[in-house]
Amino acid sequence: MSESWNRREFIKRAAAGTAILGTTAGISIAASDSGRKESDKKAIINQVRDFTAVKTDKRPLLIVSNGSPEKALKAAITKLGGIEKFISKGDTVVLKPNIGWDRTPVQAANTNPIVVKTMVELCFKAGAKEVIVTDNSCNDPARCFTRSGIWKLAEQAGAEIILPAEHRFSDFNLGGVILGTMPVLTPAVHCDKFINMPIAKHHGLSKFTGAMKNLYGVLGGRRNRLHQSVDDSIADLADFIRPTLTVMDATRVLMQNGPQGGNISDTKQLNKIIVSTDQVAVDAVSCQLIGLTPGQLPYLKKAQDRNLGISDISKIEVVEIFDEQG
Repeated sequence: MSESWNRREFIKRAAAGTAILGTTAGISIAASDSGRKESDKKAIINQVRDFTAVKTDKRPLLIVSNGSPEKALKAAITKLGGIEKFISKGDTVVLKPNIGWDRTPVQAANTNPIVVKTMVELCFKAGAKEVIVTDNSCNDPARCFTRSGIWKLAEQAGAEIILPAEHRFSDFNLGGVILGTMPVLTPAVHCDKFINMPIAKHHGLSKFTGAMKNLYGVLGGRRNRLHQSVDDSIADLADFIRPTLTVMDATRVLMQNGPQGGNISDTKQLNKIIVSTDQVAVDAVSCQLIGLTPGQLPYLKKAQDRNLGISDISKIEVVEIFDEQG
């Protein structure tokens, strides 16, 4: 992103973002699922957002290394059977990158904008009617969307960019062990397909933030309260939203001082893209990039126990592709 574009576009877009951030809708935290009325349980089941396109027990995980971000993502999707296997003609597709922080791409706090742009292009190639890119940023959204580079590149590819204004949220009962009724970004749940696009990085509280933790970005309200029982909260949210695909950006990884980072010395260039329909498996494999094991992340076992995916590395079908040409 050029400096001239930063100055010109930021002035215009920051003005549009001044009324953004936050929502007055409340959060209801439930201690457990036992004690809910039967009618409440039915409502909870009806509100699960399952965007899975391919129903199968066999869910391979692709790791593409050494290629450019664009080339690596395309290679992974091709190996999984092509984008048309997941996106149908006329679909409204939501892409959920991590755009949480007022950081540039080299600081590795947000998803690589080239990876997001490439995914937008692939969805339109498959015949998608509309591709939406959205997130509920932790820092000022206008600055996050701009400095990350995602706004510019995704918009160039034809995506609609939706910032988290208050009217974009509606209350949903997530029906979790911890998470009850919460404000949720409406575009993220009123779509045909949902593609989760996290970046792999360290997190000071949960130790690792990847696919499942990235879903926090669809929630409004006082999200800091979710950190009081972070492992159950992460599993609850993954139980509520079942993505069509999970695309992990590990091109540059924040190895420490996450999730916001800031120092380039805390990052490491790894040039990897990890893709699967199993968000749990993606996190189990990706956390190893920063020196962790799945056993160190309790939310992975909780998710596996709910049959949301596989956290046992020995049972994950990993296909790794090396592109020495770059």
